[in-house]
Amino acid sequence: MTRPVVLSLIALACLAGLSLLIGASRLDGNAWQLLAISRAPRTLAALLCGAAMAVAGVIMQQLVRNRFVEPSTTGTTEGAMLGLLLITLIAPGAPVIVKMSVAALAALGGVVGFLALIHRLSPRDPFMVPLIGLIWSGILGAGATWFAWQADLVQYLGNWMTGDFSGVLAGRYELLWLAGAIAVLAYLSADALTVTGLGAARARALGLDHRRAMQLGLGAVALVTALVVVTVGAVPFVGLVVPNLVSRLMGDNLRRTLPVVALGGAGLVLAADIVGRLVRWPYEIPVGTVVGVAGAAVFLWILNTRGGQSHAR
Repeated sequence: MTRPVVLSLIALACLAGLSLLIGASRLDGNAWQLLAISRAPRTLAALLCGAAMAVAGVIMQQLVRNRFVEPSTTGTTEGAMLGLLLITLIAPGAPVIVKMSVAALAALGGVVGFLALIHRLSPRDPFMVPLIGLIWSGILGAGATWFAWQADLVQYLGNWMTGDFSGVLAGRYELLWLAGAIAVLAYLSADALTVTGLGAARARALGLDHRRAMQLGLGAVALVTALVVVTVGAVPFVGLVVPNLVSRLMGDNLRRTLPVVALGGAGLVLAADIVGRLVRWPYEIPVGTVVGVAGAAVFLWILNTRGGQSHAR
C-alpha cells in the first residue's frame, strides 16, 4: 500500500468519525439506534457517492481524451434527470430499480449525444470539448425544466439537481453499493482504460477492442450517474477536480492513481457534507451546493494556474 493511499485512508477515517458525531440530534440514550439508522448510512452514502463519481470522472476523461469533462458537463446527469421525469410521469409507482434503469438508459443517451457532437472536433482545441459539453448539458437541463414545469414536478427536479444526504436512512441508500462495485471494476480495468485514452488507432494496435471498451466505459458512467441521481441527486465537480488534482500530484498511471482518486472523491463529498451540517447548525446546506462552490473555485484555479493549458489534452 503506497504512502498517498495510507494518508488518504487516515484522513478518511477522521472524517468518517467526525461525520458520525455531528448532527441535529445529540447522541444520548438512543445513540446506537441513531447511528445505525441515520448517521452510519449517511456517512457510507457520502463515501460511496464521492468515490464512484470521482472514478466515473476518470473514465469519462479517458474515453473522451480530455481532462476537463465529467458526467455533469457531458449531458449524462441531465439525461438521467430526463429519464427520471419520464418514468415518474408514465409510472409514478414504479420500483426504484426500474426508475434507476430508465435513468441509466437516458443518461447513456445523453453521453452518446455528447460524443456525436464532439466527434469532428480537432484534438488540438481541448477547451472546445467541455464548452460543447456545457452547452449540451444546458439544453438537456432546459428540456428537463420545461417538462417538469408542464407536469408540475419542478420540486422533484430540484431534489434531483441538488445532491442532499439529509434524507439518507438505512434501507434508502443501498443502491450506492453497486456504484462502489463499479469503481472497483474500474480499478481492475485500469490498464485497459489507460490504453483507451491513447486513442482508437493506438488502442487497436495494442490489441484492445476499442469499441467494446468505449461501450463498457460509457455504460459504467451512465449507471453510476443514474445511481447517484436517483439516491441523493446530482453532485457536481467531483469527477472533474479530484482526478485533475491527483493527476498533477501523482502523474497519469491509473493503476497507481485510481485508489487515491476514489479516496479523494469520497473525502471531498464527506467533508462537504460535514461543512453543510455545521455552517447553519442545526439546519443543513445541501452537499451539492457546498461541492458546487468549492469545486468551481478549484476548477478556476486549475484553469488559471501554470500548466492549466498543457494539462488539457
